[in-house]
Amino acid sequence: MSFSVEVKREIITTPSAPCCQRAELSAFLHINSNLVISNRTMNIKIEIENATIAKHLFSALKDRYRVDIDLSVEKKQNLRKNNVYILTVKEKAIEILEDLGIYTSKGMRHTPSAVITLKDCCAKSYLSGAFLASGSINAPTTPNYHLEISSQDEELSESILELVNRFDLEAKMIQRRNRFVVYIKAADKIADFLRLIKAYNNTMTFEDERIQRDFRNSLTRLDNVGVANEVKSIKAGSAQLDAIYLLIEHNRYNHLEDRLMRVGDLRMNNPEASLNELLEIYEEEHGETLSKSGLQHRFKKIMDLASKIGDIK
Repeated sequence: MSFSVEVKREIITTPSAPCCQRAELSAFLHINSNLVISNRTMNIKIEIENATIAKHLFSALKDRYRVDIDLSVEKKQNLRKNNVYILTVKEKAIEILEDLGIYTSKGMRHTPSAVITLKDCCAKSYLSGAFLASGSINAPTTPNYHLEISSQDEELSESILELVNRFDLEAKMIQRRNRFVVYIKAADKIADFLRLIKAYNNTMTFEDERIQRDFRNSLTRLDNVGVANEVKSIKAGSAQLDAIYLLIEHNRYNHLEDRLMRVGDLRMNNPEASLNELLEIYEEEHGETLSKSGLQHRFKKIMDLASKIGDIK
């Protein structure tokens, strides 16, 4: 079962107040229903691929409006050949759409009614219904965080975008073929959206996986930094040894100042040691503290003297 389906299952099993149920129905039907004429009667036709959501919509419409609803099943003509559950409301179609803020005396609305989404709890339920109708979310196990809700109506998608951003979720909108897609990419904002639509269990699943992934990524970055620093240290130590051996080869090393010879001997005796390790050894051997910048300055002096003889790799 996909993560999107898990989230939708949790939405429909979470109790809500009558006003919020109305907002959820409003969003779902606004995105995913058609008003059709059959036998000179206005019908509402809803097509749903998920059986659990179809059952939820069937019960919600029947309980709220006391109407008979026809249910039929068709095979979708695609490679997967999924079932499509078709709900047909053959009575009170206009009355239902008016109650849900989708239809007025001037015709079908392109945006949600302000009355439906006035309260924050209802605005959140509207977004729950919108996600049920056309939402999807990538599994938290994937590296690409993405949540979206789409609609064929640009004005409706713009209204959904405004509703999402009413809760500071930093959503954006793009057009993808003949649909307008409201999406969120930031992982923390996706988690906030899941919490907002009351998918609390899946919010915890998402957050747990995200935290573990971020922790693993942090460890990897730390490992990479450690390797890079080690390589850098080895290269620096190798260059210092080349300079020292060049001075020895040309009988210049024994003429260096004592302070330079001490660090030169230190490097030859500890060819793979880091600067911090050399500082600890120096303090043990000579009973005095040397700063890191002081050690680097002495090595630079040795390499400058060697560079006057020949090229240092």
